[in-house]
Amino acid sequence: MARWGQGDPRWIVERRADGTNVNNWHWTERDATGWSKGKLEELLVGLAVEGEAGRCEISGLERAEGEASCSGRRGRLIFFYEWNLRLGWRGTVKESGEKHKGSVEIPNLSEENEVDDTEINVSKKKGEGDVLKDLMRTEGATKVREALRDYLKALKTEFTLGMILPTKAATGQEPAAEHNNSASPQSLDMVGVKIPTVKILMKEIFHSPADKLYRIFTTKDLVQKFSKCPAVIEAEKGGKLQMFDGCVSGEYAELVPSQRIVLKWRCRNWPDEHYATVALHFKDMAAHTEVQLECKGVPVSNEDSTRQCWKKQYFEEIRILLQQPQDSME
Repeated sequence: MARWGQGDPRWIVERRADGTNVNNWHWTERDATGWSKGKLEELLVGLAVEGEAGRCEISGLERAEGEASCSGRRGRLIFFYEWNLRLGWRGTVKESGEKHKGSVEIPNLSEENEVDDTEINVSKKKGEGDVLKDLMRTEGATKVREALRDYLKALKTEFTLGMILPTKAATGQEPAAEHNNSASPQSLDMVGVKIPTVKILMKEIFHSPADKLYRIFTTKDLVQKFSKCPAVIEAEKGGKLQMFDGCVSGEYAELVPSQRIVLKWRCRNWPDEHYATVALHFKDMAAHTEVQLECKGVPVSNEDSTRQCWKKQYFEEIRILLQQPQDSME
C-alpha cells in the first residue's frame, strides 16, 4: 500500500469530499425511471395549444414504457433513456363547440435520436374534427417536443445533482456532464458541512388520529416501543433526540401538537457535524392521518439508506405498533 500522499492519485483518500468514490473514479449509477415518469407527466399533461380551429390540450400520460438511468465514471456523466409514450388529448372546435379526443404516440424517445427527429404520431377517435387533429400535428407536436427537451434538460441537471462529487481541490467548481453543463454548485442544497445534498419527500397514511401519531414521535416509551431500542426523547424546543442505539441523533427544533414536528437530525455515519432538517406534518383526514415527511439536507451518498430508514425503521414499525392493543399505547 502506498504511503499517504504517494501512489496512484485515484486512490488518495485525502482527496475525497465525503469519504467515498475517490476523485469520482469509480462507476456509479442511479435509476431515473421512476423520477422520469413523474417528470414527463409534470411537463406534458396540461400542455395546451390554440388556433383558429379551436383549442386542444394533453389530458394524460396514458403509457410510459421504458427506462432511464444516469451513470458516473471518471468524473463524467453518461445518460441512458428509452421511452415508448402515449398521451391522451382532448379538444374543442371553436365554431361548433364540438368536443373530440385522441392520442399522441411517441414510440422511440432515446439518446440515439435528437428530439427534433423523434417520431410523434397524432391520431383522433372516429368522427369529425380533423381540424383539431391537424392542430395537434402542428402546434401540438411543437409543444410536445419542447416538453421533451425540458425533460432531458432536467434529467441532466436536476436529477444528477451530487452524482459527480467534488474533490478537495475542485470544491466550488462545476461538475462535468457529458454533452451538457450540470447545474452549478449554488443550486445544491448545502447544510452544515459543505457536501452535496438532496431533499427526500415521503407520504404515509395511517389509520389513526393525528394526536396519537404525534405522541408516538414525542413520547419516550412509545418511541422505544416502535424502535425496540433505548431512546433519549426530550420533546421540547432544543431538546435532545437519540434513537436506534445512537445511530440517529439530533434535537427538536419546533413542536406544534398534533400538527408538526421539526427536527435537526442526522445518522451516525454521516460526515461529522452534518445535520438534515426533518419536518413531519400530520394532516388529520377524519378516518385516517396523512404524515408528510420532508428531509432536507441528506448527503447524496446516503439518500437511499435514509429513505429506507424512515420507511422501514420508522413508518413500518409505527404501523405495527398501532395494530397492538390500545393499552400498549398508554
